[in-house]
Amino acid sequence: MKLTIIGFWGGYPKQNAASSGYLLEHEGFQLLIDCGSGVLAKLQNIIQPEDLDAVLISHYHPDYIADIGVLQHARLIQGFLGKEFPALPLYGHQFDESEFGKLTYKKITKGIAYNLNEVLTVGPFQVSFLKTDHPVPCYAMRIEAGGKVLVYTADSSFKDEFIEFSRNADVLLCECNFYGHQNGKSAGHMNSIDAGKFAHRAAVKQLILTHLPHYGNLSDLIAEASREFTGIIKLADEFQSISL
Repeated sequence: MKLTIIGFWGGYPKQNAASSGYLLEHEGFQLLIDCGSGVLAKLQNIIQPEDLDAVLISHYHPDYIADIGVLQHARLIQGFLGKEFPALPLYGHQFDESEFGKLTYKKITKGIAYNLNEVLTVGPFQVSFLKTDHPVPCYAMRIEAGGKVLVYTADSSFKDEFIEFSRNADVLLCECNFYGHQNGKSAGHMNSIDAGKFAHRAAVKQLILTHLPHYGNLSDLIAEASREFTGIIKLADEFQSISL
């Protein structure tokens, strides 16, 4: 299983960058997790939009879905140019019917609701879900393939249920929108101390901090998280690749 960071900024993309988007590959299957602003432009440095096999969406805030519409049009235009491919499955939750309805577009993409109480099979991936603490319905994901485990928090403040959900994960891709002296709970986000404690208690092998703030010295996030977690800690970075 290979993870490539496409975008990682919280709220909106920095100049020439992208907000949340992550490419997960295994056995030739290309799964995009979230598709925020700027993701489609960056994604094309790695694969073309028509080569995606599926998209998995955690929630419907713009920094996670802003490029869904342009992804749909990219595949539409490539179809006009003679390429043939099936409708792209876009997996999301149904707790916002208006946004979920937009996932289906002509015969280009098809919205598919995931069942939160069941393990979802997407290509070679087995995906379990956990509702997060965020102002809108949002779901963390435990993704398993080839004997490896990636846990992706999406947006959330810390909750105890994360620990068993993430136990012994090979990689914890954890949101970190605030520095250690800040309290992100009311906004539905974690700070660096939360992320470090989370990684330690869940005994994960590697912590990657993502959904990063637009201010301050980002290296401080690692220093603060490392007070709680002595394992590998990295900041998400554009086109960063991690093999699990």
